[in-house]
Amino acid sequence: MKIALLGYGKMGKMIEEIIQREGKHEVNLKVTSANRSNITSSLLKNSDVAIDFSSPNAVEKNITLCLDAVVPLVIGTTGWYDDLEKVKSLCEEKNGALIYASNFSIGVNIFFELNKKLAELMKHRNEYEPRITEIHHAQKKDSPSGTAISLARDILQSSAIKKQWVNHEKAMSDEVVILSRREGTIVGTHRIEYRSAVDRIEITHEAFSREGFAQGAITAAEWIRDKKGFYEFREIILNDTRFT
Repeated sequence: MKIALLGYGKMGKMIEEIIQREGKHEVNLKVTSANRSNITSSLLKNSDVAIDFSSPNAVEKNITLCLDAVVPLVIGTTGWYDDLEKVKSLCEEKNGALIYASNFSIGVNIFFELNKKLAELMKHRNEYEPRITEIHHAQKKDSPSGTAISLARDILQSSAIKKQWVNHEKAMSDEVVILSRREGTIVGTHRIEYRSAVDRIEITHEAFSREGFAQGAITAAEWIRDKKGFYEFREIILNDTRFT
């Protein structure tokens, strides 16, 4: 399978490293900030699938180019979800194939399910206050992380009290706090805490390297290659034998 890498930062380089090591696929196109303006849908047609770990301001153009080229697209970039419904409509209109995730780690997607279950159990436990803490390396551009936002949305969906999330320490009674910390070279830690006056419940996911994110994106690329439609990775990961 020929893979186009749309974005060649830390994640793009890790994906290429795994592809070269495993020898099952090849990277036939690398899009960087230097050559981004030269990329066309005609050029992308030489690829079987594209993987996007670029930036929020580049992802919309990448989506359009891939749909025009009829190239399935895996999107790991976050920060563009305000346009989610517009992109979904465009994908359906073009009869394209797209799968996205705030995090392609298998472990994180299992963590999403644990968070949803815990949030449901705590739905009417008003004595417990939920809080999310996310810690990443100092170079991470977005804050809070896309993963933390996904976790917060699942809590909000179950909560009878909480209506929105905020990215600061102080919050109103109907807000879920997300605390963001940027430290050194930390790959990624996400912590969900429910605290009462007498105890605390906590679940945590800690990533040791980016390889889990990259391997998940490659597996998603293998899955989407022969598909049509608009998918979220977390919707299929627990229901498809390729991911178990």
